[in-house]
Amino acid sequence: MQQAYRYAVLYFLLFSLLLLGSSLLLFEDKIGLSVSGVLEYYLGNEDKFLVEKSWLTIVKIILPHIFAFGLFFMVVLHFLLFTKHRTSKQFIKLSYAIFFVGFLELFSPYFIIMGLDFFAYLKLISFILLELLVLYTLWLLLASIYKH
Repeated sequence: MQQAYRYAVLYFLLFSLLLLGSSLLLFEDKIGLSVSGVLEYYLGNEDKFLVEKSWLTIVKIILPHIFAFGLFFMVVLHFLLFTKHRTSKQFIKLSYAIFFVGFLELFSPYFIIMGLDFFAYLKLISFILLELLVLYTLWLLLASIYKH
């Protein structure tokens, strides 16, 4: 692997870690890492002056995320193609898992506002699982860069 490519991937990995960390902090601050926090955020809470989210509000929230998630996942997985993992079944499973869990994370709020409270669990689990899957993928990339 060329040295310039290693530097480019390393910088991308560092910024990706900042992205993951900031998304965790923002999610915890805005929604909370509890099912009750997720339900309050989407269904509202008069005592805390939280307004119930509408379909349109959720569209406005997820629309930029759809593009950003897709692009970020594509770039991370594209970098992984240049490693020994490209021919493994693990790569295929990881690719499907990241996109599927990202889809669940983005679209579960619609089911929450439809009154299906179970999807608050799914929202929380999919967010945490997505963070872990991306972190694992970044670890695979980092390990591939510095493997001699």
